[in-house]
Amino acid sequence: MTYWIDLFTGTTWRQFREAGAAVSGFRESKRSTLSRISPGDVLLCYLTGVMRWVGALEVVGPTDDHSPIWGQGEFSARLAVKPVVLLAPEHGVPMADLQGRVDFFAGPADRGKFKGFVRGSPAAFKRPSDGVLILDLLQQAERTRVSRPVDPRKLAYKPLFKVHEKVGKHQIERVVSIPGAEETSEVVPGSTGGVETLPLEGTRHTEIQFELAELGAGMGLDIWIARNDRSRSWKGKSLGELPRIVNEMPTQFNPATQKTIELIDALWLKGNSILAAFEVECTTSIYSGLLRMSDLLALQPNIDIKLYLVAPDERRGKVAVEIRRPSFNLGRPKPLERACGFISFSRLTEKVEGIRKLGISSSISPDFLDKVAEYFTGESEP
Repeated sequence: MTYWIDLFTGTTWRQFREAGAAVSGFRESKRSTLSRISPGDVLLCYLTGVMRWVGALEVVGPTDDHSPIWGQGEFSARLAVKPVVLLAPEHGVPMADLQGRVDFFAGPADRGKFKGFVRGSPAAFKRPSDGVLILDLLQQAERTRVSRPVDPRKLAYKPLFKVHEKVGKHQIERVVSIPGAEETSEVVPGSTGGVETLPLEGTRHTEIQFELAELGAGMGLDIWIARNDRSRSWKGKSLGELPRIVNEMPTQFNPATQKTIELIDALWLKGNSILAAFEVECTTSIYSGLLRMSDLLALQPNIDIKLYLVAPDERRGKVAVEIRRPSFNLGRPKPLERACGFISFSRLTEKVEGIRKLGISSSISPDFLDKVAEYFTGESEP
C-alpha cells in the first residue's frame, strides 16, 4: 500500500463532500501518475491555504465518472474512492503538528515551503511511515473532534485562473493554478485555544526583505511586500509599515499573473511599472522561489521585469543546478537561467551597507543590480 497526497482548497473539499465523497479528481496532465496508483492505496487530503489535513480516502480504482462535481475545473483524471476519514476544516490536523515528525517538515526551515511537497498532487509520500502517522492523527482527530478556528478567507480561496495562450494563429484558453503562500500563519503545536501565530520576528528571510525595501525606498521607488509577510518585523519595524510600501499593485495583468506577482517576496515599483522582483530563499531546496519566477515567465513570456533570487552563499551551487532544469528553460522564449539572476546574502548586504555608508541611494539606478547578480548561462559547471 502506498500513501499519496491529495490537495484540495476549502471550496473543492466542500464540493467533493457534497457530491458524496466517492470520486477524487486531478488535472488531465496527472493521468500518467494516476496509472501508478493501485486499489487499496490511500489518498491523504490536505487543504492548501488552511494548512490542515482533513481526510483519508482508500482508492477503489479508475473511474469514467464525468459528473460536474467541481464548479471550477473539470479535474478529468479521476479515481473512485472510499472514505476512511472525512473531517470538517475546523476539525482537521494542523500541519504544525507534524514538525520534526515527517520528511517534508523536518524543522522550522521547512515551514511554509514543505520541500515543495504541497505544490501538486497526487504525489507519493517519500516515507511510508509519514503516511501512517498522518492517517493515525486523522483517526485521532475524528474521535476527539477538537475545533480550531479557520480563516474564512483562506477557506474560500480559489487558486484557479483562466489564461489565454497563443498556439500558432489561435488563442487557446487554459485553466491554471497559482499556489498560495503557505507560510502565513499556523496553529502552534499543543495549543488548545484560538489560532496563535508563530513568531515571525528575527528571521533571515525578513531581514533580507527589510534591506530590499529600505534600499528601494532610498532610491525613490515604491515597494511591494508579499501580503503574508507584512506582519513580520525587523529592527523593531513591521515590514508593512516601512516607508513607500504600497497596498495595491498595478493592475495591467490578467488575474493569474496578478496573483503570481502579489505572492513574490519583494518588488520595486515606479509608477505603474514593476522594475524588479525578488524571491528570498532561506530553505535548503530554493526550489519554490524559482517556480514562482518560472510561473511568471510562463504567464507573461514577454514581460520586462528584472528577476532575482536572493539566497544564502552556500546555496549558490544548488541555485546553479536548479535554475538550469529543462522545465525552466526548454521551449521557452526567455529561459529562466537568462532571466533570473542570483544574488547571495553576503553580496547583497555588502552592497547595501556600502550604499548606506556613502549615502548615495538617491543617486543610483536599480540597474546596478545587473552587476551584482550572477547568471548561470555558461556551459561550464558552477
